[in-house]
Amino acid sequence: MEQSFSALIVDKKSEDQVEASVQKLTLNDLPEGDVLIRVHYSGVNYKDSLASIANGNIVTSYPFVPGIDLAGVVVSSDSPDFKEGDHVIATSYDIGVSHFGGYSEYARIRSEWIVPLPENLTLKEAMIIGTAGFTAALSVHRLEENHTSPSNGSVLVTGATGGVGSFAVAILSKLGYTVEASTGKSSEAAYLKKLGASSIVAREDVFNGKLKALGKQKWAAAVDPVGGEPLASVLSQIQYGGSVAVSGLTAGGKVPTTVFPFILRGINLLGIDSVYCPMPTRKEIWNRLANDFKPESFEPFIQQEISLQQLPEVLPTLLKEQARGRTIVKL
Repeated sequence: MEQSFSALIVDKKSEDQVEASVQKLTLNDLPEGDVLIRVHYSGVNYKDSLASIANGNIVTSYPFVPGIDLAGVVVSSDSPDFKEGDHVIATSYDIGVSHFGGYSEYARIRSEWIVPLPENLTLKEAMIIGTAGFTAALSVHRLEENHTSPSNGSVLVTGATGGVGSFAVAILSKLGYTVEASTGKSSEAAYLKKLGASSIVAREDVFNGKLKALGKQKWAAAVDPVGGEPLASVLSQIQYGGSVAVSGLTAGGKVPTTVFPFILRGINLLGIDSVYCPMPTRKEIWNRLANDFKPESFEPFIQQEISLQQLPEVLPTLLKEQARGRTIVKL
């Protein structure tokens, strides 16, 4: 095993300055955990971009190794659940937030945070999916639990060109849903159609800047990683008995809605938590991603595959709405 290895370190230089650079670490620098993993792939997520800036409110102490996703091979294990050579996935929990994450050639992770790689997925495919794809799959799963089906009508996906949105479009389409993909990027219509969107909805047609307590009933359900005022607008346009699965807040954390969609149309607002999702559900979702949720091809989702050295330049792009699909990191 190498005496030292490469990792991306973010370090706070002042209250308004955080620097990200590739540095050398040793195994002694890694935090506690009962499983040592040789990381093969990680991914770039919105949280990871926030971790690279001052006042991103993600990282709790510095210097730090970000990266909320990782997939790799077990090098050593003190846990009876894993052994050397096992292919594994680790996402969520404290990884990349208060516990060194996936932007490192080696990671030491607690065994209760680790999922065995399903047979029908490669390590690379697992990180193309990553937290974003997992969140999308969990959203669809929860909609199904609340009686959403293709026969109910079309499903809206907001923020459709992002990681969560892209996978939601593809998963819903594969399951036979009519998918209306909402985006502010008209140039990405062909991309969304390739993923399976039946139609493209302009962002302004979902929320035009004016909120109504109740609007015209348009969609049977929605997957929303956007939040804020657009979510309030979506809620007012869901059909009777429909559901909205919300997982993000790129448009803000405040949702200025009323009780009317809930008490007059009986709709459900479903909170999607991929961070502390219970392990039995987590394993079920990953198995669905490897089987009935698995895309015909992963290629459309990959915006780019980058190296650790390219990360400092790429990380800020998610904060500038320059991302489409997934960026994966090969280590």
